[in-house]
Amino acid sequence: MEINLLVNDIEYNVNIDINMRLIDLLRDKLGLIGTKEGCGEGECGACTIIMDGESVNSCMLMAFQANGSNLVTIEGLEKDGELHPLQRAYMEEGSVQCGFCIPGMIMSTKALLDKSPNPTRDEIREGMSGNLCRCTGYNKAIDAAEKAIVYLKEGAK
Repeated sequence: MEINLLVNDIEYNVNIDINMRLIDLLRDKLGLIGTKEGCGEGECGACTIIMDGESVNSCMLMAFQANGSNLVTIEGLEKDGELHPLQRAYMEEGSVQCGFCIPGMIMSTKALLDKSPNPTRDEIREGMSGNLCRCTGYNKAIDAAEKAIVYLKEGAK
């Protein structure tokens, strides 16, 4: 089956097996390995991407379900060699330890900030509630989200 999709502003026409999951399309066919597979059951959030403006667990979707969609992965946040303010804030706040969950956490946070540019700390916590982290806990990630809000308001790149 052939599907067409936009991933990180690049158009793809890809032949897939009908049983291929979206995470496998991203990682194996498109080489976008920043999206991680943790549980494979939609519980951990490591595979979170943004699909048509919504955060989704890519391990829970079949690739054909993305036909005609606009996807953003962690690789799509960096522009012209510059980290996205969220990525920069995560690094500066020490939110990255093993790094496995961080792409999914950043993507969940980006989806939240795209809809609500000035969320409260509790709203940030709720927006990240689908992401599990065993290393850092969540306070540093929430601190990073708050710092990114300031960067985004300042127009930081």
